[in-house]
Amino acid sequence: MDVTEGRELARRALDGHLGGNAASIRATARALAKVESAVAVVLVEGISDQIALETAAVGRGRDLEAERVVIVPIGGAHAIGRFLTRLGPLVTRVRLAGLCDLREEEIFRRGLNVTHVGSPRTRTDMEHLGFYVCVNDLEEELIRAVGTAGVEALFDSQGDLRSFRSFQSQPAWRGQKPEAQMWRFLRSSSRRNLRYARLLAEAAVGRDTLPRPLDALLTTV
Repeated sequence: MDVTEGRELARRALDGHLGGNAASIRATARALAKVESAVAVVLVEGISDQIALETAAVGRGRDLEAERVVIVPIGGAHAIGRFLTRLGPLVTRVRLAGLCDLREEEIFRRGLNVTHVGSPRTRTDMEHLGFYVCVNDLEEELIRAVGTAGVEALFDSQGDLRSFRSFQSQPAWRGQKPEAQMWRFLRSSSRRNLRYARLLAEAAVGRDTLPRPLDALLTTV
């Protein structure tokens, strides 16, 4: 699979995510329908994490569906215990892994403990179980990986640079660090956030700067 073919596959597979609660429910249902035949299940907080991971895998020439690796967006960190309980009967034959944001690290750790998947006390313990933490979150990791100049180039290529410049001039954000401005600009629209999860992951893979949590997680599964 060459890079062009891989990017087109990622677009076809992921562009259907439009955001919103209904999209999240559908994405979770689609993923759960595949777990019975999976060899690995990755639990992530939301669709943007799913998109970034699937895009990064495609960019590295992997076909997660063929490998029977299923990424399940759980609809928020507080659902981790419920999903680990649901998947409990599969743990003897399925590799479990996961990804969360820094502020949700303790929630994931408690979920792993309560459901007896493991008893992690530290982030290193969580990683030994296959669960990785983004600092501070996925968007920040990707912005750092691509760099502010690279992110602006992406905005320009998508026709979003003028909107971003307008956003930068707003009193609340004027004079803030570019990384913080970019983070808020991405998060201000769910559709934009999902679209750039793919674009930024593609760019990071192309630069060989994929954030460590995503890189390590893909290596784990």
